[in-house]
Amino acid sequence: MEKGKKILSAAALPVIVLAVCLLITSVNGITLFDSQLSWITFTRAAVNVLLVTYALSINLNSGRFDFSIGSTALLSSVISAMIATKYNLSPVLMLMISVVTGGLLGLLSGFVYVTVKLPPIIVSLAMALFYEGMAFTLTGGHGVSFASNAALMEFGTIPNFLIIAAIAAVMMIAVFDHTKFGYEYKALVSGQKVAVNTGIREVPNALICYLIAGLLMGAQGFISATSNGSITMSLNFGSISPMFMAFLPMFVGGFIGRFINDKFGYLLGAVCSALISLVYVRMNAASSTQQIVSALLMVSFLIYLNNEGKLKHLLKRS
Repeated sequence: MEKGKKILSAAALPVIVLAVCLLITSVNGITLFDSQLSWITFTRAAVNVLLVTYALSINLNSGRFDFSIGSTALLSSVISAMIATKYNLSPVLMLMISVVTGGLLGLLSGFVYVTVKLPPIIVSLAMALFYEGMAFTLTGGHGVSFASNAALMEFGTIPNFLIIAAIAAVMMIAVFDHTKFGYEYKALVSGQKVAVNTGIREVPNALICYLIAGLLMGAQGFISATSNGSITMSLNFGSISPMFMAFLPMFVGGFIGRFINDKFGYLLGAVCSALISLVYVRMNAASSTQQIVSALLMVSFLIYLNNEGKLKHLLKRS
């Protein structure tokens, strides 16, 4: 009975978001899911957000704000796309190359962080600029086009997206909830000094965190690149923007995670974010409108979380 209540509580927010999205589109004479393309758009957005949310949360929960995850996705997709188009590789091989490259780039970021011992924000900003510059140099500033290997753009199907999401979720749950590394990670998050004093080594744990985040962003970079059919260059922290789409689902996922596993919470948060993004697409909302609405939603949700106890007290009194 208690488990059922938790599941219903976790599912409540996504159901409410879906109902509101359906209401908004219906009032405007629009069908939210009107075609196969709408379902593909929704699924792709959910998986994209999920991967970024997982990657961001890994280090952020440990007090390390990593601005380089977007540039990791950019450079890993550039390297894998250049190899795949040159040697006419399949989408699966490109995905594997992108994931491995992303993991290595993430590991490099972690190695720089633990070596120079500067604040993680400073290190991640420097690595973001470095990776952006590398991607720009490799492509001569022209980006990468998949015109010579159009088969790479055929990967974007719902089953393929769901497989990537399932692998990412299983990996996160297995690694962080059922391994020695995961237990040590949680100990460091709960109390770093106490954990270190008990013999837990922070440096190897941090390196693995950066490695896993890089793997996830390698997959995200692949999805983004193959969906667009090309990769455009970003300089001067232009690669940071994808990271901000993970904040709302991360907060929502953290809230839902009170009732179920937080990894599933992030998944449901990504679904909520994807539903909102689909509304933007279906209503042809301007990018400025999207940014304003998304910012208001995030601020409103944070205000609710900050005053949740007071609101519950007022409701009980009434």
